[in-house]
Amino acid sequence: MALSPRESEKRRAQRVRRRLKAISNGRPRLSVFRSSKNIYAQIIDDERGVTLAAASTLEGDKAAKGADKDAAAIVGKLVAERAIEKGVKDVVFDRGSYIYHGRIKALADAAREAGLNF
Repeated sequence: MALSPRESEKRRAQRVRRRLKAISNGRPRLSVFRSSKNIYAQIIDDERGVTLAAASTLEGDKAAKGADKDAAAIVGKLVAERAIEKGVKDVVFDRGSYIYHGRIKALADAAREAGLNF
């Protein structure tokens, strides 16, 4: 029986996350969620089960509003700055079931430029 698109997406996200946990070596995870109108990023410490830093387009800055690449880049820079304030420089990038393209790539590039290593 064929999987529905939603089930296929969930399986892909699980497969990516399982692989990341195997290669992370204790590094926190930069997790990205993308909706049709917003983008969210958070740095999660899986060993302790806590979120260390987070940012999204829902925050007060009008420049980061929307669902385009520019807004994603602002969110990537913001989450990287917050992570560095907490003392986190090395992370593992968790793109979930999303392809590394467009807004996801813009967020990752901005986070790298702001000082995160992955």
